[in-house]
Amino acid sequence: MKPFGIGVVGTGDISRVYLDNLKKYPEIVDVVAVTNRSQDRARATARAHGIPAVHGSTADLVADPAVDIVLCLTPPAAHAAVMLEALRAGKHAYTEKTLATTVEDGRLIVETARRAGLAAGCAPDTVLGGRVQTMREIVDAGRIGTVTGGIATALLPGLEWFHNSPVFYYGADVGPVMDLGPYYLATLITLLGPVRRVCAMSCRARDERPIMAGPMQGGTIAVESDTSVSALLEFESSAQVTLMISWDVWDSAVPRLELYGTEGTLSVLDPDPLDGPNLFGGGVSLRTRERARFVGFPRPDAPSEAESIPVTRRFSEVVHGANSRGIGLVEMAYAVRAGRAPRLAAELGLHVLEIASAVLRSATEGRFVELTTTCERPEPLPIDFPECEGFVEAPVE
Repeated sequence: MKPFGIGVVGTGDISRVYLDNLKKYPEIVDVVAVTNRSQDRARATARAHGIPAVHGSTADLVADPAVDIVLCLTPPAAHAAVMLEALRAGKHAYTEKTLATTVEDGRLIVETARRAGLAAGCAPDTVLGGRVQTMREIVDAGRIGTVTGGIATALLPGLEWFHNSPVFYYGADVGPVMDLGPYYLATLITLLGPVRRVCAMSCRARDERPIMAGPMQGGTIAVESDTSVSALLEFESSAQVTLMISWDVWDSAVPRLELYGTEGTLSVLDPDPLDGPNLFGGGVSLRTRERARFVGFPRPDAPSEAESIPVTRRFSEVVHGANSRGIGLVEMAYAVRAGRAPRLAAELGLHVLEIASAVLRSATEGRFVELTTTCERPEPLPIDFPECEGFVEAPVE
């Protein structure tokens, strides 16, 4: 069958990883057009990746009959406009996180796609990577029993220490919850299902930050968003997970993600502060009754190490440790071909967006916030999902 023609809106730094990875699936996707605010950059991207068409605007790109799916890689503020323009033109659409910058726009995207009978999807697709899919397999197999609680943390000193363009991330509508939060929230929903309500507190360490690296080194950032947030998420399953996200922490040994069940504990213990559910690969550790260190104090016979869980899925073995952005779009293309809903459907992206927004609202208003959206827990990635070789090893932007 003919592959889906992909039209890319936005050719910034993240587009390189997407475009290189999408080339690995020529039987299902073919990038046929690009557009960008800078036409010079769009043309350079087209030359570098052998893309036949460069359009002067999003309107021209979505009108191109060769484009079947629009891939939005713009800054988040433009996501809703691009997604809606694509859907209204009769094209399927997929966007980088977040789905939109407001829950209202996110709802409009979901409803527009539903009315048109089109697929709409949203990153992050790290939940399809080796580690999260392995964790899902462990949870579904009941190896840690009923999950009652957990902790998820992203604790960093700030993006100004390594990022080439950190100013954007401290804007009023971004901050750590909207930037890093979607990776953790999508992971938790994949493992535990949708969230019922949240409560949170937040603060910021300072109102101005010096830029310590990259081409903007020596400049300053006006901080317009809270940079340390602690939240409690209550899931519809009744599990309770503490979420801590901060750009005010010099170092931490707290697990990136840990789930507590009636039969065991499942942990993500990355030593690198930039690792965690925002990456596709990495290790998983398991402690069950047999390996618990705190049963019958003291317990000298308990193994000193947690069980290290190997990646078990064929596709996961390929992407384990790689930056495989774009696999969510590939999965959506296969879903459209099969006539089913994509795993990373816009409903999931909307629920993630509302949770993040509710966390910030709770911190401002000092109260519990009930969620008004929900979503299906994404199905596990099947073991026979088409695999490929040569995924790009690159840092997550």
